[in-house]
Amino acid sequence: MARTKKKDITAELGLNEQTPREIVEELDKHIVGQNDAKRSVSIALRNRWRSRKLPDEMRDDVIPKNILMIGSTGVGKTEIARRLAKLVKAPFIKVEATKFTEVGYVGRDVESIIRDLVQTSVRMVRQQRTEEVKEKAAENATERLLDILVPEPKRSTNPLGKLFGNAESADEPKQVPAEGKTSGRDFVKKRLLSGKLEDEVIELEVADHAKPMVGMFSGSSLEGMGDNLQDMISSVMPKRMRKRKVTVAAARKILEQEEAEKLIDMEEVAEAAVELAERSGIVFLDEIDKVAVKGSSSGPDVSREGVQRDILPIVEGSTVMTKYGPVKTDYILFIAAGAFHTAKPSDLIPELQGRFPIRVELKSLRKEDFEKILTEPQNALIKQYQALLETEGVQLVFEDSAISRIARLACDVNDDTEDIGARRLHTLLEKLMEDISFNAPDMKEDERKVIIDDKYVDDKLAEIVKSSDLSQFIL
Repeated sequence: MARTKKKDITAELGLNEQTPREIVEELDKHIVGQNDAKRSVSIALRNRWRSRKLPDEMRDDVIPKNILMIGSTGVGKTEIARRLAKLVKAPFIKVEATKFTEVGYVGRDVESIIRDLVQTSVRMVRQQRTEEVKEKAAENATERLLDILVPEPKRSTNPLGKLFGNAESADEPKQVPAEGKTSGRDFVKKRLLSGKLEDEVIELEVADHAKPMVGMFSGSSLEGMGDNLQDMISSVMPKRMRKRKVTVAAARKILEQEEAEKLIDMEEVAEAAVELAERSGIVFLDEIDKVAVKGSSSGPDVSREGVQRDILPIVEGSTVMTKYGPVKTDYILFIAAGAFHTAKPSDLIPELQGRFPIRVELKSLRKEDFEKILTEPQNALIKQYQALLETEGVQLVFEDSAISRIARLACDVNDDTEDIGARRLHTLLEKLMEDISFNAPDMKEDERKVIIDDKYVDDKLAEIVKSSDLSQFIL
């Protein structure tokens, strides 16, 4: 029975039922343009769903087609991955290739990618199980709160009575009648459930989560050993407890979490999490161009090529040992991305190139794209500034002429200096809004509606954009 339940939960977490068109429409709400990249990731996700419907003997032969995104910084590579993570109920991690070095050099071990992915998977499955036992955990937490608020009457014991058997102490109080205790407990329970005791302060005994010294292993190639050593020590050493004074509301959250952990079978969670990571995991490998090597390798380039060779077995399919058990990487989807300004995809080692059969080039953003980015997404930049200043009672109105002018200036600065894509809008808007943001709390009532037009934009930004020296330093 437990086996069937695990399968259902894993399928529920790991699959996205949306069609490619629906996935693209969802991404369109947050990302402007880049339709080719959106189509590629939507097809990759749908193929996951299709492979689950195949017969067992064929399913094992269908491996994900990894994607390589090529495009300048700020065109939407990372944003597509970030939004995909929210869209897909699957373990997802984003890592930078530059953080890793080959064995023998200082840096992270590439196998930590899979360990991090499994850790994310465990967190997802545990959260799912916690939701399932939420009601029962809440009931148990309420009972524990009542034990603290309505404690058992203490009995004073006679040492001689313990020594000679059943001799009773003369000091021992009469036991409280059961009905008296029950009625008192019921009264407190009603007040507790009605929320009348939320601000009462009680003393609660909680586990002391002091970090052990094995944390020094983190960030080195011995990090896996550090995890295992930490688990071994925590399982042998008894939990240290300490007393905290907290409100009833805070105590309830702590106790609900403790009770949920008691109700969850962590071995079953680990087993389900490993399967979820193997079948549905997605790894976004950013800055892949930074480990590409041009021409002959020497000096630090040796390490870069070594990183590619270390990444290769993980991408093509191998087994990585984690503290939750061995994890096969054959069916994990890898999405690599890079600007490839100084290097080309062909500078990657041939074996790694072959493992990314789908290549998508993301286009540089133009004026029309900047205008859409400023206004169309659900939480567009202009909407964010309007919401932020509304908290101060300031109404911010952007005219179409101002939006058009900001987009043109962003385009010009990107052309004249470095092309940093949509990130240029952040620098321009922050400079444009500087005076308003500073003066907002002190504005008078008749000044609290601010209209921004193209003239205002030119007053604040035109001179900076004209001077290439100023724009390089300020924007």
